[in-house]
Amino acid sequence: MINQLFTFSSTIERLRQGPLNEHLDAYAAAVAEQGYTHDSIRQQIVVIADFSRWLAQKHIDVQALNSQIVDRYLRLRRRQQRIRRGEPKTLVRLLAMLGQKGVVKQHQQPVADNARTRITNEFRCYLLQERGLSPSTLLHYVPVAEQFLAERFHNAVPSFAMIRATHVTGFVLRHARQLSPVRAGLMVTALRSFFRYLRHRGVIATDLAACVPTVPNWSLSTLPRFLPAAAVERILECCDRTTSVGRRNHTILLLLARLGVRAGEVVGLSLDDIDWSTGQITIRGKGGKSAQLPLVNDVGSALADYLRHDRPRSATRRVFLRHRAPLVGFGNSSTISSLVRRALKHAGVESAHTGAHVLRHSLATSLLRQGGSLDEIGELLRHQSPNTTAIYAKVDVTALHTLALPWPGGGR
Repeated sequence: MINQLFTFSSTIERLRQGPLNEHLDAYAAAVAEQGYTHDSIRQQIVVIADFSRWLAQKHIDVQALNSQIVDRYLRLRRRQQRIRRGEPKTLVRLLAMLGQKGVVKQHQQPVADNARTRITNEFRCYLLQERGLSPSTLLHYVPVAEQFLAERFHNAVPSFAMIRATHVTGFVLRHARQLSPVRAGLMVTALRSFFRYLRHRGVIATDLAACVPTVPNWSLSTLPRFLPAAAVERILECCDRTTSVGRRNHTILLLLARLGVRAGEVVGLSLDDIDWSTGQITIRGKGGKSAQLPLVNDVGSALADYLRHDRPRSATRRVFLRHRAPLVGFGNSSTISSLVRRALKHAGVESAHTGAHVLRHSLATSLLRQGGSLDEIGELLRHQSPNTTAIYAKVDVTALHTLALPWPGGGR
């Protein structure tokens, strides 16, 4: 494929120098399949060719290649002020491809752009490999560590010995007031885990995990976040269904609003989870539990149209893909929440809560007001405990007002 991308034989000969020569064509074909343009592929091949010549100069075989060697090369390029835009991502992509082919070992620590990224990558590997946490849990833990380091050290190399208890409590107090009790609780749990990891590695001597304050989160202390049924319909109608992206987004919003699917479940949805013969879809939820939900008419029709006409061609089995290269599934659930936020804004719907979960809460609230029981709602939302569903007993605020006793001595 390299011969089709480059015109001059002298250029091709120069690109093919070094131990990565035999993998260039496979790499070019792989990224072409992911939707990258020829111009982008040419730029990536030049990056890999430069790296290949450096490997030859250092007498490093492809089989010995790992993320530390890539990291070392990138640091050299930065010192020489020769690093190109997208160079780290290209080499990470190359390393992943070589790992999938069995040329190099897989499950290596990701290549780091800087010292801060390096420590959070190591934290990620620790949680995944030593603690055995699920990838979805990592999506909650690692960003908290990244945010703490970014706010404490900005662009400087982290000096962990300089972290004080006041820095920890200040971070929690600053962010907790902007979060729901549940999200604030996740934040402090993630922060404690990060500090325990640093102490486990010997990076810090002080038990900073003990300095992380507790955030109160009383069971059933809040009202569920929901939108009126009319507002939900406005959100569903706001997508521009004359475009492929608009039709994809409309299908995602239907899954959230009609079936109460979580954002992370949308991200992980596979083509193998859809059973057209029975009109059911398998949702793989929390704790590895699966459930079959019916493909109601509008959801099934939108999903079929998207898969038939709008989903980009890709080797991945994920249902919902990016529409720009790389043509792969979404990275995490925050992409879905961002999609919902944009839809609310476009539809002119004002809400204090704008994430994907607001549509799940809205579905449950609507069903309850139509006469559905808490048991039925718990079954639809796949709650593992009845206590989780109990919060919806409080959604009929008007009815609750009639139960409120007058204040003794108050006005008539």
